[in-house]
Amino acid sequence: MTSWRVARIRALNDEVRHHPRRGRWLITPKVQSHPALEALLERVRTFCEFTNHNDPYHEHDFGSFEFDGETYFWKIDYYDLTLSMASPDPLDKMLTQRVLTIMHASEY
Repeated sequence: MTSWRVARIRALNDEVRHHPRRGRWLITPKVQSHPALEALLERVRTFCEFTNHNDPYHEHDFGSFEFDGETYFWKIDYYDLTLSMASPDPLDKMLTQRVLTIMHASEY
């Protein structure tokens, strides 16, 4: 994939992560029931610990972090607008619905 495509996908992913209403967020039951839910969600919004190990394609589509001594993951997937299959082009906002899932490690 060309560097400009990667940079654009990364920017779109960061936009959804920073501004939840620009995509869909799916929050699993264990995360929803956390007493510090807002702080946990803020941790996702401000995540910036990207490395070649956790972000090998440089798209900012996955994160893993510790919160209250527990491990959490978030991941962005690219669906078509009906959410029934993969998007034909993750760069095209008219064809793509980004879904960010936040889960406790035990829910993976």
